[in-house]
Order: sequence, then structure tokens, then C-alpha cells
Amino acid sequence: MDKIYINNLEFIGYHGVFPEEKKLGQKFQVSVEMSCDTREAGKTGDLTKSTHYGVVAEDIGKLFLEKSVDLIETCAEDIAQMILRKYPLISEVKVTIKKPWAPLQMHFENVAVEIVRKRHKAYLSIGSNIGDKKENLLKAIENIGKIEDTEVTKVSTILETEPFGVVDQDDFLNACLEIKTLLTPQELLKELLGIEEKMGRVRIKKWGPRIIDIDILLYDKEVIEDDNLAVPHPWMCERSFVLDPLCEIAPNVIHPLKRESIFNLKRKLDLKN
Repeated sequence: MDKIYINNLEFIGYHGVFPEEKKLGQKFQVSVEMSCDTREAGKTGDLTKSTHYGVVAEDIGKLFLEKSVDLIETCAEDIAQMILRKYPLISEVKVTIKKPWAPLQMHFENVAVEIVRKRHKAYLSIGSNIGDKKENLLKAIENIGKIEDTEVTKVSTILETEPFGVVDQDDFLNACLEIKTLLTPQELLKELLGIEEKMGRVRIKKWGPRIIDIDILLYDKEVIEDDNLAVPHPWMCERSFVLDPLCEIAPNVIHPLKRESIFNLKRKLDLKN
């Protein structure tokens, strides 16, 4: 991926834990490394196909100077989020903030913090078999689209499927979504669980009836094994009600553990069934 660099912007800022830092101010240096495709801009000379580093620099200055915070980590996070929110062509940003006048009682060149933030692509599965099932799915999609720093970019056809595991219940309506988000997997999970709770999800019986079920299937190419989250979803390759709609919107996406495309995984499951 191509890079745009802005190195060592200098500001007198009022950030720090100690009162003197907020009162007297000190020098900070801010650098950003922005990933974006500059090919079309380079071939055509059209700046709208790239990102104007001069405008970005002005935005960094305004943000850096508009308030006082304790930590340069906070400054870096604010700058990264601002760039990704405001400049859609930027897929990833590295922010480095140096604090050469930090209050240390020893010789040093500077102290610094460096963070990397990026846009993430995730795939979700949604299902319902209680009440107005279609309306439940549409409401879930709407709520997912309202999550901060998250955009629903693709929605599959809604499919009617037989229940899995516990068969003595109504058929489900299922669909899959593609989203783009700045949230971490755990932040995203928290938001999705909040939507389920808001819509009336009650967890009584495993694989039992539910007004709404939202699962994270894939998150970039990551493999996650936390106590409350496993990605890729551990059962997705065994469930037609997941692979069928997922294949519709992401046939060529590679499962990071199986190392096969969703299309091939669906075909194998179809043959098995």
C-alpha cells in the first residue's frame, strides 16, 4: 500500500499529568504515516483521488491544540480516529507523538508513543425465529448501521432455514452482513450484544428460539480465541444457514484457518449434506 508521510509537526501544547505542563506548555512533535492508494492520483494529477496532506496537517494542529489532556496516548488516539473518520481513502494510519521536554530527571532525547489504527472488514450472521422475523432482521441491520464508526456495506438475501440443534421450534430467517468498522473485535462484540439485549434477546436455552441472534463470523484475517469470543466462528463451516448467505456476499474471502474460500467451503458442505 502507498504511504503519505507528515513528519515532525511541531506544536507548543499543554498536555501532561503535572499542573506545570498544563500551565507552561512544552514542545511536541507529531508524525503520521497514512496508507492509501495514490496510483490514480499519480496518473491523473487529480488530488481528489488522494489525500491532501496540507489539510490533514491543519486538522492535526487544530485537534492537538483545542484541548488539554493528561496523556500523549490520548492525543495519538484522537488524531488517528479523526483521520480515519474524515478521510475515507486512508485505510490505515500510524501516529507518533514525541515529547522531547518531558519532565524526566535524566538525559534523554525524547519520549514518544506510537499507535497504528486501521479500518476493519468483518462479516456477521443474523437470525430470528420469534415474532415478525423479517422485521427483526431489518431492525438489527438498522441498529448495526448506527454503531459508531461502523458502516454496513453489504447485505445478503434473507433466507428461511430449518432450526439447527434443537429442531422443535419455528424455522429461522437468516442473513449475513459485511461491515466496515474502526472498532476492535471486543468493542464490536459489546455493541452487538447490546443490540441483542435492546431487541429483547433472552438467553435461556442453547440453540433455542431467539428474537435476534448476531454472530461475528470473520474479522479481517484475524484468529481470535478469547473467553467470550472465537473468530472465525467455530461452527460456521458446518452451517448452511451461514455459508449460503455469506457466499452470496463474500464468495472469494478466505477462511483464515481452513485456508479455503467461502465458495469452496459452501460447496463441500453442500456435497456433504
